[in-house]
Amino acid sequence: MTLEKIRQELDKSVQVPGLTNVWIQPIKNRIDMLATGMKTPVGVKVSGPDLQVIQDIAVKIEGLVKGVEGTLSSYAERPRSARFIEIDIDRNAAARYMLNIKDVQDVVQTAIGGMDIAESVEGLERYPINLRYPQDWRNSPDQLEKLPVVTPSGAHIPLGAVSDINIVDGPAMIRSENARPTGFVFIDIEGRDLGGYVSEAQELVASEVKIPAGYSITWSGQYEYIERVQERLQLVAPVTLLIITLMLFLAFNRVGEVAIILTSLPVALTGGVWFVYTLGFDLSVAVLVGFIALAGVAVETAIVMLLYLNLSWDKRVAFARKEHKVLTAKDILDAVVEGALLRLRPKVMTVATIFAGLIPIMLGSATGSEIMKRIAAPMVGGMITATLLTLFVIPAIYVLWKRARLSALNKITAEEASESLEKTKTK
Repeated sequence: MTLEKIRQELDKSVQVPGLTNVWIQPIKNRIDMLATGMKTPVGVKVSGPDLQVIQDIAVKIEGLVKGVEGTLSSYAERPRSARFIEIDIDRNAAARYMLNIKDVQDVVQTAIGGMDIAESVEGLERYPINLRYPQDWRNSPDQLEKLPVVTPSGAHIPLGAVSDINIVDGPAMIRSENARPTGFVFIDIEGRDLGGYVSEAQELVASEVKIPAGYSITWSGQYEYIERVQERLQLVAPVTLLIITLMLFLAFNRVGEVAIILTSLPVALTGGVWFVYTLGFDLSVAVLVGFIALAGVAVETAIVMLLYLNLSWDKRVAFARKEHKVLTAKDILDAVVEGALLRLRPKVMTVATIFAGLIPIMLGSATGSEIMKRIAAPMVGGMITATLLTLFVIPAIYVLWKRARLSALNKITAEEASESLEKTKTK
């Protein structure tokens, strides 16, 4: 049994006409309500001066988003759909019976709404005693018109003699955002990433719904978190990449090694992308954190591999210069194979350690496992391609790089050998 299966079973068992099912964990629901005001992953806030116009716009948005792929349910609040009993006091009629407005309102308040007349004390507990007319006397406008009102002269007259009683439409609840009346549209989605869904829904609403002057639409819910993350990533991602490039340059003092690592890094991330796609995970902050961790490990192992390759190659270059020999492509291959083999065992140990730590997370189902799986998934899938990157891709690029510079290196070696020979002859 999984949470998704539980939701499906509940949807089959609980279907109430006029109500929409939204299955959310209670604590998460409360946090979202406090942070964004929305109890669903996505919501639309329609603001403006007229509640009827707000309701018309919200109902139209409700119908449009139902056609967007991934919509599980959508419901727009009807702020003008409530029904009220309005008691309009006739001042002239009340004056003829020597009644003022307060006298009639006291009767309405006491007879219909009820009034606390005493308090019951039971130990430490206190219970108010409320008194009002029986329900049969106040369950319809016709009955309300017959409610007795006592005049100052002691006469009993019906309430309908001094007031007009009607059923009118009015707002069930008036929400406000930024000091403006607001109506909410609650949208629950399934099987789609939040960012992609909202982008498609925004385009549809913008093309189909005409917003009058003085009204506005705001997309809210968990989507607000994504917007904040995107704003931060637009600043943080370039700065982070710049810092990594600077640190790589400080480590190698050459542009070649830095370019090799940066151009080959997408190969390491490919495995994480495919594994996340296979598991059906949507792009989220947790997944991005996993990719950041994967990129860090991939860069770290690539740096160590390049250090081993440089040590092996520098040793052969030093030997060639000492013996005044010409370096060949075979020397490059031998140096790369020697350096890569020295890195093989540490790389396998690194991968085995990461798998041993992350596989239990991927197999777990305890509380919080949904978030942890999305963080671990890019690492699990990416370590396979990161291994290929470290052991095959970087050595291959290194060979091509050294081959391109081989002629220039041999020329420098020949010049050094010639200078050494001239110095020997001079002595």
